[in-house]
Amino acid sequence: MTKTEALTKGERTRQAVLDAAHQLFVEQGFAATSMRQIADRAGLALGGIYNHFPTKESIFSEVIMAYHPFHQVIPLLKDTPGDTFEVFVRNAAKSMVAELGRRPDFIKLMFVELVEFEGKNMPNMLQTVFPQVLPLVQRFTDRQDELRGIPPFTLFRSFLGLFFSYYMTEFLLVNMPANLFQKDSLDDFVDIYLHGVLAPKDVI
Repeated sequence: MTKTEALTKGERTRQAVLDAAHQLFVEQGFAATSMRQIADRAGLALGGIYNHFPTKESIFSEVIMAYHPFHQVIPLLKDTPGDTFEVFVRNAAKSMVAELGRRPDFIKLMFVELVEFEGKNMPNMLQTVFPQVLPLVQRFTDRQDELRGIPPFTLFRSFLGLFFSYYMTEFLLVNMPANLFQKDSLDDFVDIYLHGVLAPKDVI
């Protein structure tokens, strides 16, 4: 029996609504998407949606949780090899950017969340994600002999910021003239993260 076959009729209907809403939110944003459009895309009568979701906002809240890449990214980070912090960061950077590159929908969902919802769904998401993040924070704590005295959770936040800043700027600058936009600059991002932007004083 497949996972889909194991779902009840109600669960299949809810999933159809979430799949349809996800597609529409990515294509045209939250405000421009109507409940009727979601119903039509899901192959349901409009009233059928309200049996499962009271509002369009409640649908988006479930969509952002169901389709957020932390489901793939956190296991990926847990399995990233690296005997030193630098090797770990370089390996993790390549793996995460490759994974995020397979999720072009994510950046659009995040823009909807930040612009149209002003980050309202983030606290609930963090409550779900935080227990899964703790083992990764511990991995940073275990490397403190290699690092400056930065609190582990702050270090972890900056670590995630490295990937998302790279991914978002790749998305935003993709149509820039080739002479202005350097392709394959991930290694430079990692070098800046690890070593900063200032040249050593003895070579200035």
